[in-house]
Amino acid sequence: MTTLKKGDKAPEFNSVDQDGNEAKLTDYKGKKLVMFFYPKASTPGCTVEACNLNENKESLKKRGYEILGVSADSQKRQQNFRNKYELDYPLLADEEKEVINAYGVWGPKKFMGKEYDGIHRTTFLIDENGKIEEVIQKVTTKDHAAQILGS
Repeated sequence: MTTLKKGDKAPEFNSVDQDGNEAKLTDYKGKKLVMFFYPKASTPGCTVEACNLNENKESLKKRGYEILGVSADSQKRQQNFRNKYELDYPLLADEEKEVINAYGVWGPKKFMGKEYDGIHRTTFLIDENGKIEEVIQKVTTKDHAAQILGS
């Protein structure tokens, strides 16, 4: 699990989104950011989480937040996910896991008795100056926006 905590400077990143556009933390300077890491595009939990954030994007925007999703999926898979569910925010295609590792969300997991390495579903709330406001490690996928807005 991540060692980043409230008050830490958010790690800089330079990656690409679902359309191949460059995306950097500095793109969000002066804005607040909900940066959510999810295990795999188009899987049930990830879909519920992504759609919940999308449905509540106006409430998040009123609080000054932009939204950015991150997984190790390919650009094509991210693009399909975004289009299928009409997500109105970028999804980073972090196939090399550079952003994932910088934020410390890759590690051992257990599912149905099997151990494997994967992405720990984690959300970082980052302020206008690039500092971490909150780290949410126990994400409630179906009500994630309420978790964010309540923090």
